[in-house]
Amino acid sequence: MKKREYNCGLDAAVDVVGGKWKALILWALHAQPRRFGDLHRNVSGISEKMLIQQLREMESYGLVHREVYHQVPPKVEYSLTDFGLSLNTALIPLGEWGERHMAAIEAIPRD
Repeated sequence: MKKREYNCGLDAAVDVVGGKWKALILWALHAQPRRFGDLHRNVSGISEKMLIQQLREMESYGLVHREVYHQVPPKVEYSLTDFGLSLNTALIPLGEWGERHMAAIEAIPRD
């Protein structure tokens, strides 16, 4: 696999958290580990297929830890790694900015 080179820190951060779902998944995992079904219910609008894909990508980046409990029925829990927690901490100001400007953002005409 080829190593990616970035122009700046923002370029690297956006690469890791880019897309519609990753930040929402990070936020859903912020308070506590969650099982897949619970996570699916907490990330409104995401399909199971997309959630699986995003979790795999986030696991490959080292943001999310997947813990498999060998029991009947099988249990899998997802949690944030320290790396994922640090990214969530960095996203808090962005979320606060979004809250402050949500009305203006919603008023922007879209095609």
